[in-house]
Amino acid sequence: MNHRVAGHRSLWSLTVLCLLRERPMHPYEMQRLIRQRHKDAFLDLKRGSLYHAIERLQRAGLIDPVETNREGRRPERTIYRLTELGEREVLDWLRELLAQPARETSQFLAAVSYVAQLAPDDARDQLAERANRLELALVGLDAVLQKLIPQIGRVPLLEAEYARAMLRAERDWVRSVLEDLRGGGLTWNPEAILRTCGVPPSSEQAQPDAPLP
Repeated sequence: MNHRVAGHRSLWSLTVLCLLRERPMHPYEMQRLIRQRHKDAFLDLKRGSLYHAIERLQRAGLIDPVETNREGRRPERTIYRLTELGEREVLDWLRELLAQPARETSQFLAAVSYVAQLAPDDARDQLAERANRLELALVGLDAVLQKLIPQIGRVPLLEAEYARAMLRAERDWVRSVLEDLRGGGLTWNPEAILRTCGVPPSSEQAQPDAPLP
């Protein structure tokens, strides 16, 4: 990895570089393709971040403006192209992302780690709601894949397949926890857990920190 350009990395930047590998284009066309290919449905691409990504990529020497034109009363549109450095960077970056598992933050994982703060019945109700929402999301993804695969093929939709697989795995896990909660195989006492967590360590356990060398 080229550390000189590593600071530009974001999902927007990756998307811009990959789009410009297809052909030079202006930001409006990038936005159109992102929506057309449903990339915004599977990537956390916040609206308005595109131009910031373009600025960072240009400063890093990964893209260059080719020309600026205007059609009628529309604002000027700058067309960008990928540089040789950008070509190398995006391919190296993609290889790295595909090969190296990354520990990604998850709000759900954080909630699961504190689930004992809720009563088991309360946790069961919330997880049942989550299972229903996951099922609805899966139905939506199935519809998208059934519609688009015949039109554009499977390769552009691999991220949707992956998202579907992750949703199915999560749904199945949530259902298994729900089954244990409903059957009594999994339970806890929130007050007892809070009391246990709130007990200060004994004098034998509470060892002073070692002085710094």
